[in-house]
Amino acid sequence: MSAHRNQPQRIKNALVTPEWLEHRLETVASDSPDLRLVEVDLNTDFYAEAHIPGAVSIDWRRHLQHETRRDIPSKAALADLLGTRGITDQSTLVLYGDSSNWFAAHLYWMLTYYGHEDIYLLDGGRRHWLESGRPTSESVPSYTPRSYRPGGPYEHVRAYRHDVHRALSKPTALVDVRLPEEYDGTILAPPGMTESAQRGGHIPGAVNIVWSENLRSDGRFKSLEALRRLYCEYDIDSDRDIIVYCRIGERSSLTWFVLSELLGYSSVRNYDGAWTEWGNLVAVPVATGRP
Repeated sequence: MSAHRNQPQRIKNALVTPEWLEHRLETVASDSPDLRLVEVDLNTDFYAEAHIPGAVSIDWRRHLQHETRRDIPSKAALADLLGTRGITDQSTLVLYGDSSNWFAAHLYWMLTYYGHEDIYLLDGGRRHWLESGRPTSESVPSYTPRSYRPGGPYEHVRAYRHDVHRALSKPTALVDVRLPEEYDGTILAPPGMTESAQRGGHIPGAVNIVWSENLRSDGRFKSLEALRRLYCEYDIDSDRDIIVYCRIGERSSLTWFVLSELLGYSSVRNYDGAWTEWGNLVAVPVATGRP
């Protein structure tokens, strides 16, 4: 990992505390690219209402998916997205957002795929920051554009549909992080979500560990001991090959973050094609109900 004077002392590996960040807001708001704060929300209106001072915004609908292929951004698109926000490939990035950091975790996973090293999630995300009465702003910062050079891609963190096909006949742990009603096929998507599939259900053999099980009631992550117990209960051990998925890849990014970055599991891949791909494929197996 690169050494930066603003690099946080890691707690629970890839997390920073609200306290750590609050003490560095002056550095965040400076034009230096060393430390940059990025907000990524499910509700893209939230940033304009209030955000952490100095934070830049990324819109997941416009910036984190290809508009026609529903794939992640290309290297060139990512370089432009981050460079215009004053970010370099050497910047220390702290990411946060609403919905318990869903899309912040998705961006974290994406940046890992493209080789960015110094990335952290803000524990508790937007909700905890606001509820604890910390500073906010409505001002949109402007930083000097920088050159961003993506690396990779590093495929060991990403699963494709052919990987899932192979996993059906191999000792791979499949973790479905969606709501129980999505898993059993009662509903195709959570209320208000438009991305969907023709069929409901889950990938055969997948266990259902809802993403929210990773979090405490205040939105911060559970202790490492509690997280280890949770996954051990489902036989999701550190020596297994693991593929996680949800509906479009954002909720499963949060579980990928827990398993890979917090617990240090060595082989965890996020299937970002997720149920919107699998549930629309022809001649693939789909299971319904609960075991």
